Amino acid sequence: MFQGFIQIALTLLIVIAIAPILGKYIARVFLGERTLIEPVMIPLERIIYSLGGIRAKDDMTGWQYAQALLYTNFVMGVFVYLLLMLQGILPLNPTNLIAPSWHLGLHTTLSFLTNTDQQHYSGETTISYLSQIAGLSFLMFTSAATGLAVGIAFIRGLTGRPLGNFYVDLTRSITRILLPISIIGALLLLILGVPQTFAAPAVVTTLEGVTQYIARGPVAAFEMIKQLGENGGGFFGINAAHPFENPNSATNLIETLAMISIPAALIHTYGIFANNTKQAWLLFWMVFTIFVILVSVTAIGEYQGNPLVSSILGAEQPNLEGKEVRFGWAETAFWAVATTATMCGAVNGMHDSLMPTGGFSTLLNLFLQIVWGGQGTGTAYLFIYLILTVFLTGLMVGRTPEFLGRKIEKREIVLASVVLLVHPIVVLIPSAVTLAFPNTLSGISNPGFHGISQVVYEYASAGANNGSGFEGLGDNTLWWNLSTCLSLLGGRYIPIIAILLLADSMAHKQPVPETAGTLRTDSLLFTGVTAGVILILGVLTFFPVIALGPIAEAFKIANGQ
Repeated sequence: MFQGFIQIALTLLIVIAIAPILGKYIARVFLGERTLIEPVMIPLERIIYSLGGIRAKDDMTGWQYAQALLYTNFVMGVFVYLLLMLQGILPLNPTNLIAPSWHLGLHTTLSFLTNTDQQHYSGETTISYLSQIAGLSFLMFTSAATGLAVGIAFIRGLTGRPLGNFYVDLTRSITRILLPISIIGALLLLILGVPQTFAAPAVVTTLEGVTQYIARGPVAAFEMIKQLGENGGGFFGINAAHPFENPNSATNLIETLAMISIPAALIHTYGIFANNTKQAWLLFWMVFTIFVILVSVTAIGEYQGNPLVSSILGAEQPNLEGKEVRFGWAETAFWAVATTATMCGAVNGMHDSLMPTGGFSTLLNLFLQIVWGGQGTGTAYLFIYLILTVFLTGLMVGRTPEFLGRKIEKREIVLASVVLLVHPIVVLIPSAVTLAFPNTLSGISNPGFHGISQVVYEYASAGANNGSGFEGLGDNTLWWNLSTCLSLLGGRYIPIIAILLLADSMAHKQPVPETAGTLRTDSLLFTGVTAGVILILGVLTFFPVIALGPIAEAFKIANGQ
Protein backbone atom coordinates (compact mmCIF):
# COMPACT_ATOMS: atom_id res chain seq x y z
CA MET A 1 0.00 0.00 0.00
CA PHE A 2 2.61 2.54 1.11
CA GLN A 3 4.81 1.83 -1.90
CA GLY A 4 1.94 2.69 -4.26
CA PHE A 5 1.13 5.98 -2.58
CA ILE A 6 4.85 6.87 -2.38
CA GLN A 7 5.07 6.39 -6.17
CA ILE A 8 2.14 8.78 -6.63
CA ALA A 9 3.62 11.34 -4.22
CA LEU A 10 7.03 11.33 -5.91
CA THR A 11 5.43 11.84 -9.34
CA LEU A 12 3.46 14.80 -7.99
CA LEU A 13 6.63 16.34 -6.52
CA ILE A 14 8.36 16.09 -9.90
CA VAL A 15 5.39 17.83 -11.55
CA ILE A 16 5.63 20.67 -9.03
CA ALA A 17 9.36 21.02 -9.75
CA ILE A 18 9.28 21.03 -13.55
CA ALA A 19 6.10 23.08 -14.16
CA PRO A 20 7.54 26.56 -13.38
CA ILE A 21 10.78 25.80 -15.26
CA LEU A 22 8.98 24.72 -18.43
CA GLY A 23 6.45 27.53 -17.99
CA LYS A 24 9.24 30.09 -17.97
CA TYR A 25 10.78 28.55 -21.09
CA ILE A 26 7.45 28.61 -22.98
CA ALA A 27 7.00 32.26 -21.99
CA ARG A 28 10.45 33.12 -23.34
CA VAL A 29 9.65 31.40 -26.63
CA PHE A 30 6.45 33.36 -27.22
CA LEU A 31 7.71 36.65 -25.81
CA GLY A 32 10.48 36.57 -28.39
CA GLU A 33 13.28 36.26 -25.85
CA ARG A 34 16.48 34.36 -26.53
CA THR A 35 16.65 30.63 -25.78
CA LEU A 36 19.43 28.05 -26.14
CA ILE A 37 18.06 26.45 -29.31
CA GLU A 38 17.52 29.72 -31.22
CA PRO A 39 20.73 29.45 -33.30
CA VAL A 40 19.45 26.13 -34.68
CA MET A 41 15.77 26.96 -35.03
CA ILE A 42 15.83 30.52 -36.41
CA PRO A 43 17.29 29.48 -39.82
CA LEU A 44 14.79 26.60 -40.02
CA GLU A 45 11.88 28.89 -39.17
CA ARG A 46 13.00 31.45 -41.76
CA ILE A 47 12.85 28.76 -44.43
CA ILE A 48 9.35 27.78 -43.32
CA TYR A 49 8.16 31.39 -43.29
CA SER A 50 9.71 32.03 -46.70
CA LEU A 51 8.07 28.95 -48.26
CA GLY A 52 4.72 29.87 -46.72
CA GLY A 53 4.91 33.56 -47.55
CA ILE A 54 4.58 34.45 -43.87
CA ARG A 55 5.75 37.70 -42.31
CA ALA A 56 6.48 36.93 -38.69
CA LYS A 57 5.66 40.43 -37.44
CA ASP A 58 2.13 40.54 -38.92
CA ASP A 59 -0.38 40.35 -36.06
CA MET A 60 -3.88 38.99 -36.61
CA THR A 61 -7.28 39.88 -35.23
CA GLY A 62 -9.26 37.20 -33.42
CA TRP A 63 -11.27 36.32 -36.52
CA GLN A 64 -8.20 36.31 -38.77
CA TYR A 65 -6.44 34.00 -36.30
CA ALA A 66 -9.47 31.68 -36.31
CA GLN A 67 -9.71 31.71 -40.12
CA ALA A 68 -6.02 30.85 -40.49
CA LEU A 69 -6.46 28.00 -38.00
CA LEU A 70 -9.53 26.58 -39.73
CA TYR A 71 -8.01 26.82 -43.20
CA THR A 72 -4.78 25.14 -42.12
CA ASN A 73 -6.62 22.37 -40.27
CA PHE A 74 -8.87 21.73 -43.26
CA VAL A 75 -5.93 21.29 -45.63
CA MET A 76 -4.13 18.98 -43.20
CA GLY A 77 -7.31 16.93 -42.68
CA VAL A 78 -7.84 16.40 -46.40
CA PHE A 79 -4.21 15.32 -46.82
CA VAL A 80 -4.36 12.72 -44.04
CA TYR A 81 -7.76 11.38 -45.09
CA LEU A 82 -6.45 10.75 -48.61
CA LEU A 83 -3.35 9.11 -47.14
CA LEU A 84 -5.48 6.70 -45.12
CA MET A 85 -7.75 5.90 -48.07
CA LEU A 86 -4.76 5.17 -50.32
CA GLN A 87 -2.54 3.35 -47.83
CA GLY A 88 -3.15 0.00 -49.55
CA ILE A 89 -1.17 1.12 -52.62
CA LEU A 90 1.43 3.23 -50.82
CA PRO A 91 4.85 2.07 -49.47
CA LEU A 92 5.86 1.27 -45.87
CA ASN A 93 3.02 -1.23 -45.56
CA PRO A 94 4.78 -4.53 -44.81
CA THR A 95 1.58 -6.32 -43.77
CA ASN A 96 -0.37 -5.14 -46.84
CA LEU A 97 -3.12 -3.43 -44.86
CA ILE A 98 -6.03 -2.16 -46.94
CA ALA A 99 -7.76 1.19 -46.49
CA PRO A 100 -10.26 1.47 -43.62
CA SER A 101 -13.94 2.09 -44.37
CA TRP A 102 -14.72 5.65 -45.44
CA HIS A 103 -16.47 6.48 -42.17
CA LEU A 104 -13.72 4.96 -40.00
CA GLY A 105 -11.14 6.87 -42.05
CA LEU A 106 -13.14 10.07 -41.60
CA HIS A 107 -13.50 9.53 -37.86
CA THR A 108 -9.79 8.73 -37.49
CA THR A 109 -8.74 11.80 -39.47
CA LEU A 110 -11.00 14.20 -37.57
CA SER A 111 -10.07 12.57 -34.27
CA PHE A 112 -6.34 13.15 -34.77
CA LEU A 113 -6.93 16.55 -36.39
CA THR A 114 -8.76 17.77 -33.28
CA ASN A 115 -6.09 16.48 -30.86
CA THR A 116 -8.55 13.82 -29.65
CA ASP A 117 -7.09 10.60 -31.10
CA GLN A 118 -10.20 8.60 -30.29
CA GLN A 119 -9.64 5.23 -31.95
CA HIS A 120 -12.38 2.91 -33.15
CA TYR A 121 -9.78 0.49 -34.52
CA SER A 122 -6.69 -1.43 -33.46
CA GLY A 123 -3.60 0.34 -34.79
CA GLU A 124 -1.37 -2.64 -35.57
CA THR A 125 -4.05 -4.31 -37.74
CA THR A 126 -5.52 -1.23 -39.44
CA ILE A 127 -2.94 1.52 -40.05
CA SER A 128 0.25 1.15 -42.12
CA TYR A 129 3.64 2.47 -41.03
CA LEU A 130 3.40 5.31 -43.56
CA SER A 131 -0.05 6.31 -42.33
CA GLN A 132 1.14 6.16 -38.73
CA ILE A 133 4.16 8.40 -39.43
CA ALA A 134 3.23 10.74 -42.28
CA GLY A 135 -0.41 10.94 -41.29
CA LEU A 136 -1.18 10.38 -37.62
CA SER A 137 2.19 11.46 -36.17
CA PHE A 138 2.07 14.56 -38.38
CA LEU A 139 -1.34 15.48 -36.96
CA MET A 140 -0.11 14.77 -33.44
CA PHE A 141 2.41 17.58 -33.82
CA THR A 142 0.16 20.02 -35.64
CA SER A 143 -2.97 19.49 -33.52
CA ALA A 144 -0.97 19.91 -30.31
CA ALA A 145 0.71 23.00 -31.74
CA THR A 146 -2.69 24.39 -32.77
CA GLY A 147 -4.01 24.08 -29.22
CA LEU A 148 -0.83 25.56 -27.77
CA ALA A 149 -1.03 28.50 -30.21
CA VAL A 150 -4.64 29.18 -29.20
CA GLY A 151 -3.70 29.09 -25.51
CA ILE A 152 -0.87 31.57 -26.05
CA ALA A 153 -3.06 33.87 -28.18
CA PHE A 154 -5.67 33.83 -25.43
CA ILE A 155 -3.09 34.71 -22.77
CA ARG A 156 -1.83 37.57 -24.96
CA GLY A 157 -5.34 38.94 -25.34
CA LEU A 158 -6.07 38.74 -21.61
CA THR A 159 -2.89 40.66 -20.85
CA GLY A 160 -3.62 43.42 -23.39
CA ARG A 161 -1.24 42.29 -26.12
CA PRO A 162 -2.01 41.67 -29.81
CA LEU A 163 -2.99 38.04 -30.42
CA GLY A 164 0.00 37.38 -32.68
CA ASN A 165 0.22 35.40 -35.88
CA PHE A 166 -1.22 31.87 -36.02
CA TYR A 167 1.32 30.56 -38.52
CA VAL A 168 4.22 31.85 -36.44
CA ASP A 169 2.78 30.48 -33.20
CA LEU A 170 2.11 27.11 -34.85
CA THR A 171 5.67 26.94 -36.17
CA ARG A 172 7.31 27.97 -32.91
CA SER A 173 5.18 25.53 -30.92
CA ILE A 174 6.59 22.70 -33.03
CA THR A 175 10.18 23.79 -33.58
CA ARG A 176 10.96 25.15 -30.13
CA ILE A 177 8.77 23.12 -27.78
CA LEU A 178 7.21 19.92 -29.15
CA LEU A 179 9.98 18.74 -31.48
CA PRO A 180 13.03 19.22 -29.19
CA ILE A 181 11.35 17.61 -26.18
CA SER A 182 9.96 14.79 -28.34
CA ILE A 183 13.40 13.97 -29.74
CA ILE A 184 14.94 13.77 -26.27
CA GLY A 185 11.99 11.81 -24.90
CA ALA A 186 11.93 9.37 -27.84
CA LEU A 187 15.65 8.65 -27.37
CA LEU A 188 15.05 7.92 -23.68
CA LEU A 189 12.17 5.59 -24.51
CA LEU A 190 14.31 3.85 -27.13
CA ILE A 191 17.08 3.30 -24.57
CA LEU A 192 14.52 1.91 -22.10
CA GLY A 193 13.17 -0.69 -24.53
CA VAL A 194 10.54 0.93 -26.77
CA PRO A 195 11.14 -0.25 -30.39
CA GLN A 196 11.78 2.02 -33.39
CA THR A 197 11.88 0.01 -36.61
CA PHE A 198 10.35 -0.27 -40.07
CA ALA A 199 10.73 -4.05 -40.08
CA ALA A 200 7.70 -6.26 -40.64
CA PRO A 201 6.13 -8.10 -37.70
CA ALA A 202 8.42 -10.72 -36.16
CA VAL A 203 7.42 -14.34 -36.82
CA VAL A 204 8.15 -16.80 -34.01
CA THR A 205 7.23 -20.35 -33.08
CA THR A 206 5.81 -20.71 -29.59
CA LEU A 207 6.55 -23.56 -27.15
CA GLU A 208 3.31 -25.16 -28.30
CA GLY A 209 4.59 -25.16 -31.88
CA VAL A 210 2.16 -22.44 -33.04
CA THR A 211 3.27 -19.64 -35.35
CA GLN A 212 2.84 -16.19 -33.78
CA TYR A 213 3.17 -12.76 -35.41
CA ILE A 214 4.50 -10.03 -33.12
CA ALA A 215 3.61 -6.54 -34.32
CA ARG A 216 6.24 -3.82 -34.05
CA GLY A 217 7.13 -0.57 -35.81
CA PRO A 218 8.41 2.99 -35.32
CA VAL A 219 6.89 3.19 -31.85
CA ALA A 220 9.29 5.33 -29.77
CA ALA A 221 8.90 8.52 -31.81
CA PHE A 222 5.14 7.99 -32.06
CA GLU A 223 4.84 7.39 -28.32
CA MET A 224 6.59 10.54 -27.16
CA ILE A 225 4.57 13.06 -29.17
CA LYS A 226 1.47 11.06 -28.29
CA GLN A 227 2.10 11.85 -24.61
CA LEU A 228 3.71 15.29 -24.84
CA GLY A 229 1.14 16.66 -27.28
CA GLU A 230 -1.78 15.24 -25.25
CA ASN A 231 -2.80 13.20 -28.23
CA GLY A 232 -3.22 9.78 -26.65
CA GLY A 233 -3.72 7.63 -29.75
CA GLY A 234 -1.89 4.34 -29.42
CA PHE A 235 0.34 2.69 -32.01
CA PHE A 236 -1.15 -0.58 -30.73
CA GLY A 237 -4.75 -1.34 -29.87
CA ILE A 238 -4.19 -1.51 -26.11
CA ASN A 239 -2.24 1.76 -26.11
CA ALA A 240 0.31 2.32 -23.32
CA ALA A 241 -0.66 -0.96 -21.66
CA HIS A 242 1.28 -2.65 -24.49
CA PRO A 243 4.85 -3.61 -23.48
CA PHE A 244 6.24 -2.09 -26.70
CA GLU A 245 4.68 1.29 -25.93
CA ASN A 246 5.33 1.29 -22.19
CA PRO A 247 7.59 -1.57 -21.07
CA ASN A 248 8.45 -0.66 -17.48
CA SER A 249 8.02 1.79 -14.60
CA ALA A 250 10.73 4.12 -15.94
CA THR A 251 8.95 4.59 -19.27
CA ASN A 252 5.66 4.91 -17.40
CA LEU A 253 7.09 7.79 -15.34
CA ILE A 254 8.48 9.57 -18.41
CA GLU A 255 5.19 9.25 -20.28
CA THR A 256 3.14 10.38 -17.29
CA LEU A 257 5.29 13.49 -16.79
CA ALA A 258 5.17 14.22 -20.52
CA MET A 259 1.39 14.43 -20.60
CA ILE A 260 1.13 16.67 -17.51
CA SER A 261 4.12 18.95 -18.11
CA ILE A 262 2.84 21.47 -20.70
CA PRO A 263 -0.69 22.03 -19.26
CA ALA A 264 0.78 22.53 -15.78
CA ALA A 265 3.51 24.81 -17.15
CA LEU A 266 1.12 27.05 -19.10
CA ILE A 267 -0.37 28.37 -15.86
CA HIS A 268 3.08 29.70 -14.95
CA THR A 269 3.49 31.02 -18.50
CA TYR A 270 0.37 33.11 -17.92
CA GLY A 271 1.87 34.46 -14.67
CA ILE A 272 4.93 35.72 -16.58
CA PHE A 273 2.84 37.30 -19.35
CA ALA A 274 0.58 38.99 -16.78
CA ASN A 275 3.51 39.87 -14.51
CA ASN A 276 1.54 38.27 -11.69
CA THR A 277 3.25 35.08 -10.54
CA LYS A 278 1.23 35.14 -7.32
CA GLN A 279 -2.02 34.53 -9.18
CA ALA A 280 -0.35 31.87 -11.31
CA TRP A 281 0.75 29.96 -8.22
CA LEU A 282 -2.71 30.29 -6.64
CA LEU A 283 -4.34 28.88 -9.77
CA PHE A 284 -1.71 26.15 -9.99
CA TRP A 285 -2.39 25.05 -6.40
CA MET A 286 -6.15 25.18 -6.99
CA VAL A 287 -5.93 22.86 -9.98
CA PHE A 288 -3.31 20.73 -8.22
CA THR A 289 -5.58 20.30 -5.18
CA ILE A 290 -8.54 19.16 -7.28
CA PHE A 291 -6.22 16.80 -9.14
CA VAL A 292 -4.79 15.30 -5.94
CA ILE A 293 -8.30 14.76 -4.52
CA LEU A 294 -9.40 12.90 -7.65
CA VAL A 295 -6.19 10.83 -7.69
CA SER A 296 -6.70 9.95 -4.00
CA VAL A 297 -10.33 8.96 -4.50
CA THR A 298 -9.43 6.77 -7.46
CA ALA A 299 -6.33 5.21 -5.88
CA ILE A 300 -8.12 4.36 -2.63
CA GLY A 301 -10.96 2.78 -4.58
CA GLU A 302 -8.55 0.65 -6.62
CA TYR A 303 -6.56 -0.35 -3.53
CA GLN A 304 -9.67 -1.41 -1.60
CA GLY A 305 -10.85 -3.37 -4.63
CA ASN A 306 -14.20 -4.92 -5.36
CA PRO A 307 -15.91 -6.09 -2.14
CA LEU A 308 -17.71 -8.85 -4.07
CA VAL A 309 -14.37 -10.31 -5.17
CA SER A 310 -12.80 -9.80 -1.73
CA SER A 311 -15.67 -11.69 -0.06
CA ILE A 312 -15.03 -14.66 -2.34
CA LEU A 313 -11.29 -14.61 -1.62
CA GLY A 314 -11.81 -14.07 2.09
CA ALA A 315 -9.54 -10.99 2.24
CA GLU A 316 -9.45 -7.46 0.85
CA GLN A 317 -7.63 -7.41 -2.49
CA PRO A 318 -6.73 -4.48 -4.79
CA ASN A 319 -8.65 -4.29 -8.04
CA LEU A 320 -6.24 -5.69 -10.64
CA GLU A 321 -8.78 -6.40 -13.35
CA GLY A 322 -7.77 -4.69 -16.61
CA LYS A 323 -4.36 -3.71 -15.25
CA GLU A 324 -0.80 -4.60 -16.17
CA VAL A 325 0.99 -6.20 -13.22
CA ARG A 326 4.13 -4.19 -13.99
CA PHE A 327 2.21 -1.03 -13.04
CA GLY A 328 -0.24 -2.33 -10.44
CA TRP A 329 -3.15 -0.45 -8.93
CA ALA A 330 -1.26 2.74 -7.98
CA GLU A 331 0.40 3.68 -11.27
CA THR A 332 -2.73 2.71 -13.20
CA ALA A 333 -5.00 4.81 -10.99
CA PHE A 334 -2.69 7.82 -11.23
CA TRP A 335 -2.42 7.49 -15.01
CA ALA A 336 -6.22 7.17 -15.42
CA VAL A 337 -6.82 10.47 -13.63
CA ALA A 338 -3.87 12.20 -15.30
CA THR A 339 -4.85 11.16 -18.82
CA THR A 340 -8.42 12.42 -18.44
CA ALA A 341 -7.33 15.52 -16.53
CA THR A 342 -4.91 16.57 -19.27
CA MET A 343 -7.17 15.49 -22.16
CA CYS A 344 -4.40 13.17 -23.32
CA GLY A 345 -6.50 10.02 -23.53
CA ALA A 346 -3.68 7.48 -23.50
CA VAL A 347 -4.26 4.51 -21.19
CA ASN A 348 -1.98 2.05 -19.39
CA GLY A 349 -4.94 0.03 -18.10
CA MET A 350 -8.57 -0.41 -19.08
CA HIS A 351 -10.83 2.35 -17.74
CA ASP A 352 -13.78 0.02 -18.20
CA SER A 353 -12.36 -2.04 -15.32
CA LEU A 354 -11.96 0.83 -12.86
CA MET A 355 -14.03 0.85 -9.70
CA PRO A 356 -16.95 3.32 -9.70
CA THR A 357 -14.80 5.92 -7.91
CA GLY A 358 -12.36 5.76 -10.82
CA GLY A 359 -15.23 6.09 -13.29
CA PHE A 360 -16.47 9.13 -11.37
CA SER A 361 -13.04 10.82 -11.39
CA THR A 362 -12.36 10.21 -15.07
CA LEU A 363 -15.82 11.37 -16.13
CA LEU A 364 -15.61 14.48 -13.94
CA ASN A 365 -12.29 15.39 -15.55
CA LEU A 366 -13.87 15.10 -19.00
CA PHE A 367 -16.77 17.29 -17.88
CA LEU A 368 -14.63 20.04 -16.26
CA GLN A 369 -11.78 20.14 -18.83
CA ILE A 370 -9.52 22.31 -16.63
CA VAL A 371 -7.71 19.75 -14.45
CA TRP A 372 -5.18 20.24 -16.10
CA GLY A 373 -7.02 20.63 -19.36
CA GLY A 374 -6.13 20.14 -23.00
CA GLN A 375 -3.03 21.40 -24.75
CA GLY A 376 -3.38 25.20 -24.54
CA THR A 377 -7.16 25.16 -24.65
CA GLY A 378 -7.39 23.82 -21.10
CA THR A 379 -5.59 26.93 -19.83
CA ALA A 380 -8.07 29.05 -21.79
CA TYR A 381 -11.01 27.19 -20.22
CA LEU A 382 -9.54 27.84 -16.77
CA PHE A 383 -9.54 31.59 -17.41
CA ILE A 384 -13.04 31.41 -18.86
CA TYR A 385 -14.12 30.23 -15.42
CA LEU A 386 -12.10 33.05 -13.87
CA ILE A 387 -13.94 35.60 -16.03
CA LEU A 388 -17.32 34.13 -15.03
CA THR A 389 -16.29 34.18 -11.38
CA VAL A 390 -15.29 37.85 -11.67
CA PHE A 391 -18.66 38.61 -13.22
CA LEU A 392 -20.65 36.69 -10.59
CA THR A 393 -18.75 38.00 -7.58
CA GLY A 394 -18.88 41.53 -8.99
CA LEU A 395 -22.67 41.29 -9.17
CA MET A 396 -22.89 39.92 -5.63
CA VAL A 397 -20.78 42.65 -3.99
CA GLY A 398 -21.81 45.52 -6.26
CA ARG A 399 -18.44 46.05 -7.93
CA THR A 400 -17.69 46.53 -11.61
CA PRO A 401 -16.47 43.19 -12.95
CA GLU A 402 -12.87 43.64 -14.11
CA PHE A 403 -10.10 41.22 -14.94
CA LEU A 404 -6.48 42.35 -15.27
CA GLY A 405 -7.67 45.95 -15.34
CA ARG A 406 -10.18 45.40 -18.16
CA LYS A 407 -13.96 45.50 -17.79
CA ILE A 408 -15.96 42.33 -18.30
CA GLU A 409 -19.04 43.23 -20.34
CA LYS A 410 -21.87 41.56 -22.24
CA ARG A 411 -19.76 40.43 -25.22
CA GLU A 412 -17.22 38.64 -23.00
CA ILE A 413 -19.92 36.88 -20.95
CA VAL A 414 -21.76 35.72 -24.08
CA LEU A 415 -18.57 34.29 -25.58
CA ALA A 416 -17.59 32.68 -22.27
CA SER A 417 -21.04 31.11 -22.03
CA VAL A 418 -20.71 29.71 -25.56
CA VAL A 419 -17.43 28.03 -24.59
CA LEU A 420 -18.98 26.35 -21.56
CA LEU A 421 -22.35 25.43 -23.11
CA VAL A 422 -21.00 23.70 -26.21
CA HIS A 423 -19.61 20.77 -24.22
CA PRO A 424 -22.84 19.58 -22.56
CA ILE A 425 -24.65 19.96 -25.89
CA VAL A 426 -22.22 17.76 -27.83
CA VAL A 427 -22.17 15.19 -25.01
CA LEU A 428 -25.68 14.91 -23.59
CA ILE A 429 -27.78 15.16 -26.77
CA PRO A 430 -26.05 12.36 -28.75
CA SER A 431 -25.84 10.28 -25.54
CA ALA A 432 -29.61 10.56 -25.10
CA VAL A 433 -30.25 9.59 -28.73
CA THR A 434 -27.93 6.59 -28.48
CA LEU A 435 -29.39 5.36 -25.20
CA ALA A 436 -32.89 5.70 -26.64
CA PHE A 437 -32.01 2.92 -29.10
CA PRO A 438 -29.86 0.54 -27.02
CA ASN A 439 -30.29 -2.48 -29.28
CA THR A 440 -29.57 -0.81 -32.62
CA LEU A 441 -27.16 2.06 -31.89
CA SER A 442 -25.38 1.80 -28.56
CA GLY A 443 -23.16 -1.29 -28.84
CA ILE A 444 -23.16 -1.54 -25.03
CA SER A 445 -21.32 -4.59 -23.68
CA ASN A 446 -22.25 -4.01 -20.02
CA PRO A 447 -25.88 -3.87 -18.88
CA GLY A 448 -27.27 -1.43 -16.33
CA PHE A 449 -25.53 1.60 -14.89
CA HIS A 450 -22.11 0.76 -16.30
CA GLY A 451 -23.56 0.67 -19.80
CA ILE A 452 -24.80 4.24 -19.36
CA SER A 453 -21.30 5.27 -18.33
CA GLN A 454 -19.88 3.58 -21.44
CA VAL A 455 -22.04 5.64 -23.79
CA VAL A 456 -21.72 8.97 -21.98
CA TYR A 457 -17.96 8.49 -21.59
CA GLU A 458 -17.52 7.99 -25.36
CA TYR A 459 -19.23 11.27 -26.23
CA ALA A 460 -17.62 13.11 -23.30
CA SER A 461 -14.23 11.87 -24.50
CA ALA A 462 -14.97 13.05 -28.05
CA GLY A 463 -16.39 16.43 -26.98
CA ALA A 464 -13.50 17.08 -24.58
CA ASN A 465 -10.96 16.05 -27.26
CA ASN A 466 -9.63 13.37 -24.92
CA GLY A 467 -9.94 10.11 -26.83
CA SER A 468 -9.93 7.50 -24.06
CA GLY A 469 -12.90 5.20 -23.63
CA PHE A 470 -14.70 2.64 -21.49
CA GLU A 471 -13.53 -0.10 -23.83
CA GLY A 472 -15.90 -2.91 -24.67
CA LEU A 473 -18.21 -0.56 -26.52
CA GLY A 474 -18.93 -1.70 -30.09
CA ASP A 475 -17.99 1.67 -31.57
CA ASN A 476 -16.69 0.88 -35.07
CA THR A 477 -20.09 1.40 -36.69
CA LEU A 478 -21.51 4.00 -39.05
CA TRP A 479 -23.50 5.58 -36.19
CA TRP A 480 -20.66 5.82 -33.71
CA ASN A 481 -18.11 7.02 -36.26
CA LEU A 482 -20.32 9.78 -37.63
CA SER A 483 -22.04 10.87 -34.40
CA THR A 484 -18.74 11.19 -32.54
CA CYS A 485 -17.38 13.19 -35.50
CA LEU A 486 -19.98 15.85 -34.70
CA SER A 487 -18.87 15.87 -31.05
CA LEU A 488 -15.21 16.03 -32.11
CA LEU A 489 -15.73 19.02 -34.38
CA GLY A 490 -18.18 20.86 -32.12
CA GLY A 491 -16.10 20.31 -29.01
CA ARG A 492 -12.94 21.57 -30.72
CA TYR A 493 -13.65 24.41 -33.11
CA ILE A 494 -16.67 26.23 -31.67
CA PRO A 495 -14.93 26.89 -28.32
CA ILE A 496 -11.67 27.82 -30.09
CA ILE A 497 -13.41 30.45 -32.22
CA ALA A 498 -15.21 31.86 -29.15
CA ILE A 499 -11.95 31.87 -27.15
CA LEU A 500 -10.10 33.81 -29.87
CA LEU A 501 -12.91 36.35 -30.27
CA LEU A 502 -13.03 36.82 -26.49
CA ALA A 503 -9.25 37.29 -26.35
CA ASP A 504 -9.43 39.83 -29.18
CA SER A 505 -12.18 41.73 -27.34
CA MET A 506 -10.12 41.85 -24.14
CA ALA A 507 -7.00 42.97 -26.03
CA HIS A 508 -8.77 46.04 -27.41
CA LYS A 509 -10.19 47.24 -24.09
CA GLN A 510 -8.65 50.27 -22.43
CA PRO A 511 -7.11 49.43 -19.04
CA VAL A 512 -9.05 50.73 -16.04
CA PRO A 513 -6.97 52.16 -13.16
CA GLU A 514 -7.07 50.05 -10.02
CA THR A 515 -9.02 51.61 -7.12
CA ALA A 516 -10.05 50.64 -3.62
CA GLY A 517 -13.20 49.12 -5.11
CA THR A 518 -11.39 46.88 -7.58
CA LEU A 519 -11.98 43.18 -6.99
CA ARG A 520 -8.57 41.54 -6.73
CA THR A 521 -8.30 38.15 -8.42
CA ASP A 522 -4.92 37.16 -6.99
CA SER A 523 -6.19 36.37 -3.50
CA LEU A 524 -6.76 33.07 -1.77
CA LEU A 525 -10.42 33.93 -1.19
CA PHE A 526 -11.13 34.65 -4.87
CA THR A 527 -9.26 31.48 -5.93
CA GLY A 528 -11.42 29.47 -3.52
CA VAL A 529 -14.58 31.03 -4.96
CA THR A 530 -13.35 30.17 -8.47
CA ALA A 531 -12.88 26.54 -7.44
CA GLY A 532 -16.44 26.54 -6.11
CA VAL A 533 -17.83 27.98 -9.34
CA ILE A 534 -15.93 25.39 -11.40
CA LEU A 535 -17.18 22.47 -9.36
CA ILE A 536 -20.76 23.74 -9.06
CA LEU A 537 -21.15 24.46 -12.78
CA GLY A 538 -19.41 21.25 -13.82
CA VAL A 539 -21.13 18.93 -11.39
CA LEU A 540 -24.62 20.40 -11.70
CA THR A 541 -24.53 20.34 -15.51
CA PHE A 542 -23.69 16.65 -15.64
CA PHE A 543 -25.04 15.44 -12.27
CA PRO A 544 -27.88 13.30 -13.73
CA VAL A 545 -25.51 11.18 -15.84
CA ILE A 546 -23.01 10.94 -12.97
CA ALA A 547 -25.81 9.79 -10.67
CA LEU A 548 -27.11 7.24 -13.19
CA GLY A 549 -23.59 6.02 -13.96
CA PRO A 550 -20.75 5.67 -11.44
CA ILE A 551 -22.70 6.73 -8.33
CA ALA A 552 -25.51 4.24 -8.95
CA GLU A 553 -22.96 1.56 -9.81
CA ALA A 554 -21.13 2.21 -6.52
CA PHE A 555 -24.34 1.75 -4.52
CA LYS A 556 -25.10 -1.42 -6.44
CA ILE A 557 -21.70 -2.94 -5.61
CA ALA A 558 -21.97 -1.79 -1.97
CA ASN A 559 -25.28 -3.63 -1.72
CA GLY A 560 -23.61 -6.83 -2.90
CA GLN A 561 -25.19 -6.92 -6.36
